[in-house]
Amino acid sequence: MEEAEQPRSAYRSLWRLGPYARPWRRRLVLAIVATICAMAAGLTIPLMIQSILDGPIARGETTGLIWPVLGIALLGFAEAGLFYCRRKMLARPTTHIEARMRHDIYAHLQRLPVSFHDRWQSGQLLSRAVTDLSTIRGFFAFVGVFLVVNSLTLVGGLVVLFSLDFWLGLTVLISALPLIAISTVFERKYKVVARLAQDQDGDLATTVEESALGIRVLKAFGRGPHLAAKFAKQAKVLRGTELHKVRISSLLWGAIVLLPEIGIAGQLLVGTSGIVNGTMTVGTLVAAVTVAAYLRWPTDSIGWLLAETNQTSAATDRYFEVLDEPVTVADPADPKPPASPPRGLLRFDNVHFRHTEGGKEILRGVDLEVRPGETVALVGATGTGKTTLTALVPRLADVTEGRITIDGVNVADMRLADLRTLVSVAFEEPVLFSASVRENVALGSTDATDEQVWEALRVAQADGFVTALPWGLDTRIGEQGLSLSGGQRQRLALARTIVGRPAVLVLDDPLSALDVHTEAEVERALREVLSGVTALVVAHRPSTVQLADRVAMLADGRIAAVGTHSELLAGNSAYRRLLSTLDESEEVRA
Repeated sequence: MEEAEQPRSAYRSLWRLGPYARPWRRRLVLAIVATICAMAAGLTIPLMIQSILDGPIARGETTGLIWPVLGIALLGFAEAGLFYCRRKMLARPTTHIEARMRHDIYAHLQRLPVSFHDRWQSGQLLSRAVTDLSTIRGFFAFVGVFLVVNSLTLVGGLVVLFSLDFWLGLTVLISALPLIAISTVFERKYKVVARLAQDQDGDLATTVEESALGIRVLKAFGRGPHLAAKFAKQAKVLRGTELHKVRISSLLWGAIVLLPEIGIAGQLLVGTSGIVNGTMTVGTLVAAVTVAAYLRWPTDSIGWLLAETNQTSAATDRYFEVLDEPVTVADPADPKPPASPPRGLLRFDNVHFRHTEGGKEILRGVDLEVRPGETVALVGATGTGKTTLTALVPRLADVTEGRITIDGVNVADMRLADLRTLVSVAFEEPVLFSASVRENVALGSTDATDEQVWEALRVAQADGFVTALPWGLDTRIGEQGLSLSGGQRQRLALARTIVGRPAVLVLDDPLSALDVHTEAEVERALREVLSGVTALVVAHRPSTVQLADRVAMLADGRIAAVGTHSELLAGNSAYRRLLSTLDESEEVRA
């Protein structure tokens, strides 16, 4: 149903590009005017030829040829100069439009909640931000201009033909009418196929990206041929869709090549008869045929321009699919400032959470208080919602019900920038970027100095290996930091978390790749240097649990027990059973 409705609104989405084009409307209009003038100069040349044939040549006066021939040459220079002006005038607007649209989609992707990125393939987003925007830029630079200009040129050419001779003009018009009907059918079919090809191209980009990022896994398990087969299958499907596009466009191209030829043949037939009967001059016939030949490019291009316009419409739809996604996690209308100075009192009051409306509740009334300067370990069986709970503190997602406060201020009432300065997060999987060590660590604080970066590295026990790198802080660590060991990546990620000296630390088991000795050193250093910082740590290892001041056990979407490790170990059988599973997993890891 959705695809069937798309053709009816093929050009509606193009109107949404208006705000991007509006600041440059004067240049765009001037470019169209310059192109129309260029085409008008080209249409004037056949009339000059008619005046030469029916004037000096018919009278045998060679001296009268100089000025008409010079006029034709000047018209040719004018046409070329105006086309040059068109390109010059469109270069800056089209690149600025593309740049602004790319900035908007990137900024919107940063504002969208994590749940959106969980649903969308990265290859689809990449194709919208690169390939589709390139198509839209091409529309502004060429397609849109010539769709308007060539349409007006066809109308102007017909006016010239009818002014030369009614029957010659009627002959060309009759040959052009079937082209309008064919183009209409073509437009409706091509839009659907063009959109399908763009979506399949996005799927293919996702496969390539995943294969590149997961190359070590593919090689380790010998699954390269499996992904190669998947890629080949997707490429074959895309090839089939592209061939379908070619078949549709080839029918139109056949018609737009044939019909003008039939029109010229009809002109010669009518014109020859008129010359024989004395109702038409040779100059008129030559001028009419020249005009018809000049209209070949505007006529032949109609199919391609319609194809590109439909492709641009599909690209615009895909672009705005992302921009139309609501930003569900945003700054409040009337934000409240965090407490100053912050104490770091973190409280969960009857917190509920579900991923989608009507979906299963992951958290069902969590109540927990983490006192200033206290480290609380959050434990629970797999799938109980530990990571979800930690994601709610910096508002990577919003609570469904209840509230989370820091120093009595609801996190939902703070500006996101203030909240995420107050709260710092380290994830279970360290995410590093293809940049220098300094840039990766300084992501945690936009104004961090080199001294602060080195201090954070020292706290995270990462200063030793960073010093040994070829260029120290300036060493680029490669995509995802895969040139480093797992423990080194974890420690860099931890340094990034603490470089801004946040009031609240949320650690989703970021120490899983470290040995117990190094983990204990990092924890002791954290307590020494960041005294007074509140820490909520998801713990999957008994050694991490023992380093916490208190332990909160999450079960069935609620906090089932809170106490010190010793208290829970002595008085809670469910905690003992859970701890035994953690012991077993640590033995396996060891």
